[in-house]
Amino acid sequence: MYDRGDGPGAAATRLTGRKATGERRLSGALSEVTLDDGREVMVKRADSAEEARAEAAGLRWLAEAGAVRVPTGYGEDGPWLVTDLIARGRPSREAALELGWALAGLHRAGALAFGSAPPGGPREAFIGRAPMRNVEGAEWPRWYAEHRVLPYLRRAVDDGTITLSEAEVIERLCARLPALAGPAEPPARLHGDLWNGNVLWGADGHAWLIDPAAHGGHRESDLAMLQLFGCPHLDEVLRGYESVAPLADGRLDRVGLHQMFPLLVHAVLFGRGYAEQALSTAKAALER
Repeated sequence: MYDRGDGPGAAATRLTGRKATGERRLSGALSEVTLDDGREVMVKRADSAEEARAEAAGLRWLAEAGAVRVPTGYGEDGPWLVTDLIARGRPSREAALELGWALAGLHRAGALAFGSAPPGGPREAFIGRAPMRNVEGAEWPRWYAEHRVLPYLRRAVDDGTITLSEAEVIERLCARLPALAGPAEPPARLHGDLWNGNVLWGADGHAWLIDPAAHGGHRESDLAMLQLFGCPHLDEVLRGYESVAPLADGRLDRVGLHQMFPLLVHAVLFGRGYAEQALSTAKAALER
């Protein structure tokens, strides 16, 4: 008889109301759990209850926009988060084009301010395993510098990953953000951690989004992160996006600005290689 105590199966039972009949560990944090009605769900154990709450609130907020596909969530219980399991397929140009349309709709749903947390989500949130503080601001360049770029730059310096002299390059970029950021945009509803690993290409022929670090931000940030870490058929994603919500002229010159935050997060989490990429990106942006 299946019985795993207070593990993934027990969490799935509590949150779905169905008995768990089996589980398959995918990693230290993820398990696929089979329920007694034949459904399969994904069970994630976060590092803390607040991390699980932040992710659950983000998934709900993205779903409420009615634009992108996200797994149905069954809620969180302490560090446990349970969602539907998405059967995996292969990327296709058609799905990528549709993802572009969907992202445009998500961003257009908006947010109260830059840095707004999803309703029910914590101010002290997360991007991956790193802390991310949701502090609201009215102007994107100042907010982005103060609450996204500089906190991670300071931590990278404190950790010895970036030197003080190198940090000055990124600080100069932050000072020039008002001139480099392009036309003012209203706060968009962002996925917030949109690298290719958080795009699931489903067996149903659609793209699904998981693991958000959702907040109010600049819509070009999601697109720049897709470009930073690579995305199948990115040209089709962008073509679909711009057919619905054209981007301001000069977007390619601004990609590096929007990549500074994820690059510094990765520098803090994974070390010097990403720090060097952040520095080269900052230098290139300053030379434009």
